[in-house]
Amino acid sequence: MIPAVRRLLRQPSVVRFAVLLLLVAVCGVLLLVVPRPDPSDLPQLAGRLGGYAPVAAVLGGALLLVALVPRTFITLASGAIFGPLEGAAYALGAALIAAAIGFTVGRLLGREFVAERVRGRLARLDGWFARQSVLGVITVRLLPIAGFGLVSYGYGTTGARILPFLAGSVIAAAPTAFGYAALGAAVTSPGDVNWYAAAPSALGLIASVVLIRRWWRAERQRRAAATTS
Repeated sequence: MIPAVRRLLRQPSVVRFAVLLLLVAVCGVLLLVVPRPDPSDLPQLAGRLGGYAPVAAVLGGALLLVALVPRTFITLASGAIFGPLEGAAYALGAALIAAAIGFTVGRLLGREFVAERVRGRLARLDGWFARQSVLGVITVRLLPIAGFGLVSYGYGTTGARILPFLAGSVIAAAPTAFGYAALGAAVTSPGDVNWYAAAPSALGLIASVVLIRRWWRAERQRRAAATTS
């Protein structure tokens, strides 16, 4: 057992993948033990930052998403600080940066390990990720399989392309970004919230359903064509 482990640890791809797993595990532990601030207290912190508050919100939110903090909390906090529309925009900016960081880390630390070892159905699944366009990324993002940061890490280990991944990640995040930002704004100033700011959430959900349906139909047609050929 020990000699086998030693042989594995001599392979750089195994070491890098182990580092990726350790990074995810550490983030998960910190997520459980570190208390989250009350969103209603965040506007005071933003007031002390002054004009740097938007930059701090986007970059800080991105780092928190990479650390596996749920995107719901980030968006609620952004809405509580900046209001529904600005809060949603900053939350989406944070999501874009976090998706890029998570994908890059997963690609650097885990892609070689996965590419060397996937076989059979896993190899076909990896090929599916490599073929997917923006629509496929949106579909995966909307599935309740894992948090935003964890999906970003996982996508990096596949053969997926980064530009469709980033575009799909932002589009999939947009529907709930406006709705949660509006809810976050209601925490600090319920009388001033324009609830029409939550309208893009409903429209985005409808668009997401349409996109998923079209993607699923295209997949069925492709499979049928492959079977008959």
